Amino acid sequence: MKNLWNDRDADKAINMWGAQWGRDLALCAYGSRLIGADPALVLHGGGNTSCKGSVRNLFDEEVPALYVKGSGADLFNIEPAGFTALDLARLQRLRTLPALADAPMTNELLANRFDANAPAPSVETLLHAFLPHRYIDHSHAEALLCLSNQPEGERLLAAALGPQVVILPYVACGFPLAEAVAAALQRQPDAIGVAVAQHGLFTFGEDARGAYERHIEIVTACEKFIASRKPTRRLTPAYRCETPAAELAARIAPVLRGVLAEKSGEEDNPYRRPILDWRADDEVLAFVNSAEAAQLAAAGPITPDHVIRVRPFALFVPALATDSTEDMRTHLAAAVAEYGQRYRAYVSEHLDPEQTATATLDLLPRVVLIPGAGAFCFGRSKREARIAADITVQTLRVQGSAHGMGGYQAAAPEHLCAMEYWSLQQAKLGRAAPRPLERQVVLITGGAGAIGFGIARACAEAGAHVVVTDIEAKRLDHVVADIEATYGPGSATGIAMNVTDETSVRAGFAEACRRYGGVDVVVPNAGIAHVAAVADLAQRDLERVMNVNFIGMFHTIQEGVRVLRAQGLGGNIVVNSSKNVFGPGKDFGAYSASKAAGHQLAKVSAIELAAEGIRVNMINPDAIFAEEDIESGLWATVGPDRAQSRGMKLDELPEYYRNRNLLRVRVRARHVGNAVVFLASNQTPTTGASIPVDGGVVEAFPR
Repeated sequence: MKNLWNDRDADKAINMWGAQWGRDLALCAYGSRLIGADPALVLHGGGNTSCKGSVRNLFDEEVPALYVKGSGADLFNIEPAGFTALDLARLQRLRTLPALADAPMTNELLANRFDANAPAPSVETLLHAFLPHRYIDHSHAEALLCLSNQPEGERLLAAALGPQVVILPYVACGFPLAEAVAAALQRQPDAIGVAVAQHGLFTFGEDARGAYERHIEIVTACEKFIASRKPTRRLTPAYRCETPAAELAARIAPVLRGVLAEKSGEEDNPYRRPILDWRADDEVLAFVNSAEAAQLAAAGPITPDHVIRVRPFALFVPALATDSTEDMRTHLAAAVAEYGQRYRAYVSEHLDPEQTATATLDLLPRVVLIPGAGAFCFGRSKREARIAADITVQTLRVQGSAHGMGGYQAAAPEHLCAMEYWSLQQAKLGRAAPRPLERQVVLITGGAGAIGFGIARACAEAGAHVVVTDIEAKRLDHVVADIEATYGPGSATGIAMNVTDETSVRAGFAEACRRYGGVDVVVPNAGIAHVAAVADLAQRDLERVMNVNFIGMFHTIQEGVRVLRAQGLGGNIVVNSSKNVFGPGKDFGAYSASKAAGHQLAKVSAIELAAEGIRVNMINPDAIFAEEDIESGLWATVGPDRAQSRGMKLDELPEYYRNRNLLRVRVRARHVGNAVVFLASNQTPTTGASIPVDGGVVEAFPR
């Protein structure tokens, strides 16, 4: 493993943070970032670091302090503000106790913060407090876990690391682990690190660089030891499929997502839908296609710290036929039900009856491994699913390597169960207030235009994951970047799609299924216009408009219905119709006719799909000129003619249309988005309806 410490960068950290936070904490943050930047050391908030210093209190006294990573911070980008300062002397006194239960320990950690508003400190804070060293680094180093997670793991660690590193068996986190590590170092004060089997590595030093470099030194020793031992066996190929994994994943994902959707008990929104992150690189496929996959999938994660993300075991589904959606659903449902029975038995056997958890856990897998198709990893959001997927990829790699060296062995089931139901661990998952479209996927055509952007932002604000599609691929990047900057990575994705091309639409929906697992809300929004009197309208121009506005909508609805049916969860189709359906305009025959045709198709769809819980509604906007810096392509086409026919300048059109409606308001794309959110969130039992979003245009009143 490469040592990334750079004195010049360390000096930059001191210059950036030293004046406010002090040199020691600035260097601690710098070293922490080096650890967090390497996924072979920690993933997604894993690991923790600390340094010891002081705090000046209200009496102008220097009080010994422990600065430890706060809950919610990620070593990848942690700053000094991400560390919580605690009363070190008070925490060190806790070591005199014979035992300390979780509840009083948590109270002590929270009560002894110098700032009551600071984040809750790491669950391993007491370990950092009990050790005398100034700097402490902790990771879940992959190479170390590859050695420790074998039948003779502790012996292998000792052989790889020598007498300078203390080797401990797995010990439960919190007070027990803190006491065990502190006692071990009292017996061996010259040790440069502590390796805890099936958990991770702790290193320390009197300066940040020393603690970090010892970490790299020990991990490198593990890597060299692994490289020196030739595998005694390899994963045995046992499954071969001619169909590409991506094609299989697109077929499987929506069906699997439907099977994994949890019933909510709510009448209006009866399902809690999971979000997918799918992986199928060569390493993953070699694993799932192997004869050992089923056994290893059931063996458990590489560290109990991961169990809240991936459960104590994955679901392996062999020999899944994908030709028939219904057969696939039956097969997957049976496999998930069997998984639930096994999980219930695991909890019944291994959960300490005195242990309480902050949440009652469901019986569903988070990771499903399918030969030929890869790893399907799920969470409440794309962020959670991505965490599960990254952990899964690492787990499969470690399991495969350990298997090659002699065998893989995870922590004991009772340790996994204790960690999974540990209230301090479950607190990491959080329980935010639900939003109207939470855990749903919204696909929008014409998403790079003004109205599409407004709809996408409104849906993301409501908690949805947004699939923005458009024929103009370059414009998609701007929309996706804007949404992700506000609502977080993974909240939106862009897919180039031509709605007039059935193959392109099918491919776009397939990609949406691979990226998120499926689609819950379909918004046919793509549209173009052409200005010409009926007498002067060329057939090619009429066909061009009809191909986008009507045929494109038809393709979108048809493919959307196929995905919604595969999921079996109902869903919503919200068509961007137009004020022109009810109030057509002069020289706008092609546009008005295409929108009217689409409007009728939507009504018929509402009749046909209601029995399946699929609602189809329409919104009728008018005069949407722009959304922030994105101009309307439609008005760029028709605006000059409309302005000329009214004897006004182009930039006077928005004010003209504002004064034309009854409410005298400027209608914006976000208003259209709000209407989509209302309909898509099932706030009323409505289908086949039209909602004007036009400020009130009398001739366009639905009737």
